[in-house]
Amino acid sequence: MSSEQLRIGVFGLGYVGTVSAACLARGRRRVVGVDPQAVKVDLINAGKPPIVEAGIAELVAEAVEAGRLRATTSAAEAVAATDLSLVCVGTPSRANGSLDTGALETLCEEIGQALRAKSDYHVVVIRSTTLPGTLRGIVQPILERESGKRAGVDFGLCNNPEFLREGTAVADYFGPPKTVIGADDAKAADIVAALYAEIEAPLVVTSVEIGEMVKYADNSWHAVKVTFANEIGSVCQALGIDSHKLMDLVCQDKKLNLSAYYMKPGFAFGGSCLPKDMRALTYKARALDVSVPMLGHVLASNRHQVDRATDMVTGLGKRRVGVLGFSFKAGTDDLRESPMVELIERLIGKGYDLRLFDRRVNLARLLGANKQYIHDMVPHIPTLMVDSVEDVLTFGDVIIIGNNDPDFHDVPRRLRPDQVLVDTVRLPGTGVSTETYRGVNW
Repeated sequence: MSSEQLRIGVFGLGYVGTVSAACLARGRRRVVGVDPQAVKVDLINAGKPPIVEAGIAELVAEAVEAGRLRATTSAAEAVAATDLSLVCVGTPSRANGSLDTGALETLCEEIGQALRAKSDYHVVVIRSTTLPGTLRGIVQPILERESGKRAGVDFGLCNNPEFLREGTAVADYFGPPKTVIGADDAKAADIVAALYAEIEAPLVVTSVEIGEMVKYADNSWHAVKVTFANEIGSVCQALGIDSHKLMDLVCQDKKLNLSAYYMKPGFAFGGSCLPKDMRALTYKARALDVSVPMLGHVLASNRHQVDRATDMVTGLGKRRVGVLGFSFKAGTDDLRESPMVELIERLIGKGYDLRLFDRRVNLARLLGANKQYIHDMVPHIPTLMVDSVEDVLTFGDVIIIGNNDPDFHDVPRRLRPDQVLVDTVRLPGTGVSTETYRGVNW
């Protein structure tokens, strides 16, 4: 069956559902919209959208007139008449901030009961925004219980998060930044992917959990950007600076500011610039009596990463620790505000026995620009330094990778079975944490 022959049920005729239904009904696809509110169903069947959104009225009117789009209040009717169910019901916040999945659960019961009476293969796609664990922990058990069938065998199940903004939703549907399908079931993923064959955007099939998490990561990042710009604007206003001209300049930097750089989870930041400049800016804001709560908590959040790494090492119950790389980043001998130096000092204070190696710091100890800093500020560290990676590996029961020096990339293959690797940079070829491998933020 081609994607144009695929019959689609869209459950929930709010912003996401109405836009998805109308856009999917372009071409020759047949779409059935479903909503428990009769007024929304009646509006669709009259060729009118139940939402106000640029371009949506024309799409709905055209699709209804051509017989490609209709609506019903019956979930059972829609499942029986279609090949794929696209779930777009709301998942609002409860008073305590938790996700209210009540409407989703009720709908899954109805879809599951309809699947029980259906012999054809059917795909259920969760487009609603749901937290990781919802599909496996809530949706799948309900569907299997009510249908008497198995996901991935008797019916397909996956998620397909939306990236639609109110006001530009139609344009966003046809020009998304990416199309994401979270699935374990290749057959279901292929069917859903075919829906977007004509849309020019990267299409990624990934795990169910990443499919659920990506919308939260995206929206959190958007919220952080808005808050960052507003706090910078508050400081600028107090200083008589044009904040828009300033941010125009900031946004011209596509190498660091608006790029993938700094966007991979790892360890705390350090060095001579970031900590110092964050302190200076937040001090200036306090002096101006300007509140910058997000900027004011950046350094505290950064220190928490050192706390996490400390807890990770101390929780292993091993006292001999080897550290490979402790300058604040690979390729430098700079130890100023290195988070690895902070971790080393904490472990020393807790009585751990350490050995350290960093080729560039070894050189700096003899003749580098940081020679004086090393001997004045961290005089105990030179006494723990050894001459090679092998010396550290021979000594340590726990090995910490402190920066991404290429010298350390083959370390995982050189460890003894009884050693544990704590990785703060995610060495090439490494992945999720195990008994002998711990990633700091993965």
